[in-house]
Amino acid sequence: MVLTLNPSMKKLVDSDTGTVSREIFWSKELYDQEMEQVFNRSWLFVGHVSQIPNPGDFVLSRMGEEGVIVSLDRQGKVCVSLNSCRHRGNRVCRYDEGNSFAHVCSFHGWTYDPSGALVALPFNEHGYDEMDMGKWGLKQARVELFHGSIWATWDKTAPSFHEYLGGADMYLASGLLHTDGSDNGSAVLGGVVKWRLGCNWKVPCPDTDTTHGWITHRSMALALGVGPTGNPVKPEIDRSQSVGQRRSRYTVSFPEGHTMGVTIPEMDDPSWAASGVWDDKPIIREYLREKFELRKEKLGLAAHLSVGPAIFPNEGWLGRVVRVMHPAGPAMTEIWTYFFVDQDAPTEVKDALASYYEHWYGPGGMTQQDDMENWYALTMASKGPVAQRLDLNYQMRISEPPIHGPSEFGLPGLFAHNYSDENHRRFYQRWAEVMQAKDWGEMAPTGSAALKPGATLFQGSGK
Repeated sequence: MVLTLNPSMKKLVDSDTGTVSREIFWSKELYDQEMEQVFNRSWLFVGHVSQIPNPGDFVLSRMGEEGVIVSLDRQGKVCVSLNSCRHRGNRVCRYDEGNSFAHVCSFHGWTYDPSGALVALPFNEHGYDEMDMGKWGLKQARVELFHGSIWATWDKTAPSFHEYLGGADMYLASGLLHTDGSDNGSAVLGGVVKWRLGCNWKVPCPDTDTTHGWITHRSMALALGVGPTGNPVKPEIDRSQSVGQRRSRYTVSFPEGHTMGVTIPEMDDPSWAASGVWDDKPIIREYLREKFELRKEKLGLAAHLSVGPAIFPNEGWLGRVVRVMHPAGPAMTEIWTYFFVDQDAPTEVKDALASYYEHWYGPGGMTQQDDMENWYALTMASKGPVAQRLDLNYQMRISEPPIHGPSEFGLPGLFAHNYSDENHRRFYQRWAEVMQAKDWGEMAPTGSAALKPGATLFQGSGK
């Protein structure tokens, strides 16, 4: 069940007919509304605890166009502070990361601790005797941790992050677990890869489009014929609706706008451990096989799930790669990519994975370059007045009912055909709902309860 859109939003996004207006990618008025309606009220990914392991550690991050400081205070609490001095509005912290218990504004020296509290006023000389320093700290966001990932929102009335996920929590958790299935075992590898691209932030969203793979990336797979390890790339059989095959692939969506691709394997399918992909790197192959056996003991059938969740509005996963699309104007996006590894993995495994990530993802990666070219080209081709009058088509399999519901697999979410525009229809429907809603009371999805089964594959061994 979805919320009813008012006529102005229905004109922009019509999930019944599967059409979307190009205006939502170029309108400055709609962009400014997004900053207030979407990014100021949603839960946003701002980092991971592995980036700030010690008190005083900090990293800079983004919430929409707002710069924030993600810090660990003396009590071990994660704090997210607006990176803007309360005196004249200057940026307080100018370093991407570091360790400090005093963030000093470079303009007049107002000084803040990791929790954002104002702790010093240089050259004061009793000039602020009547000022309550406790009221002039850095603006604080609400913060919640989820299996080590850090999420923040400016909205005090927003539901908890767990409620915000609306049943997608199991899928998000799967990417944050250690390879052996244990909790809090992942860490960000190295720094954050950042680059800017001339497209609207929604263009790469949701990050679960399977229909473009053998078109966009065909030259890479067939002309180069190798993957990032140097092994030949073999075209896969379409098993999106296979009967009697080992794996079945689906698009999965939630009323909250979260979307993903999910692969349902048979119990003895070893594909999760990437068997064969790492044949030329025995240390990774054996490491994955060893950890995968432990994962099966902990998670049962859920150990085999292959999931790529995209959390509304702007965070998406590609395996253990997190990509966040930060808005930087109607036709500009700053993409931040985080690479995850097991925190206790051997150095040789981390080095090999770093090479894999570098060659496969990011602005210089073999697949990302193809996507970036398309994202930029389609943005530019939608700018003119003639193009603006032509809606975009998201009608693939619009007349088909969902293939499976949660009761079929004991998994939450609405399952549809792997090759479908259903995830995009759900994403843009949610975008329109949030854009028109006055508060969280109006934004609350009404169809979530039916998509949360009483038991999931994460409960018990599954054996």
